[in-house]
Amino acid sequence: MDQFINFLLLFSALNEQQIALLQSKCHIHDLQTAEYFSQAGQTPQRIGFVLEGIFRVCYYDKEENEHTRYFVEENNFIVDLNSYQQKLPSTEYIQAILPSKILVLNRSSLAELSTTILDWDKIMAQISARALMEKVHRISPMLAEDAKTRYVEFFHRFPKLANRIPLHYLASYIGITKHSLSRIRKEISENQ
Repeated sequence: MDQFINFLLLFSALNEQQIALLQSKCHIHDLQTAEYFSQAGQTPQRIGFVLEGIFRVCYYDKEENEHTRYFVEENNFIVDLNSYQQKLPSTEYIQAILPSKILVLNRSSLAELSTTILDWDKIMAQISARALMEKVHRISPMLAEDAKTRYVEFFHRFPKLANRIPLHYLASYIGITKHSLSRIRKEISENQ
């Protein structure tokens, strides 16, 4: 819980009563590997804050091929923000790729915080703006590059994630098969 409070304090000061209210509205959930926090077709009714673990945001194309858009690690929110704000069914899945622990706030709790904590809407707006910028940064902008360059670039951009993500999800994120990724990794290790 302290992780979450410290994160919020980056955006605004909160007094003891506000922190106590926040703590009373949050619930901690454990998710196992491959368990979904939210699924496409459902309207999000809650947001999560990752305390431990990694999540991936993915979708399925018309041919039922799975594509990983980006990963979310500790000290970040997980939610399909547009669907949550517009109260529309999500087009994405949010899935734990490691055993994970999240702090969850439901829509009614967030509404109560908005009416009770004076700067809450300002805090959430700042967090949303930051999350959108990070989302743009995380969605693979390197697809015009060759596969080896995309793999190397991922390690440079996300060194904390690189060795924690299963290879088949990493392959999906950079847009190649797991077999191709294994070949690239072998080639790089032989050249070092």
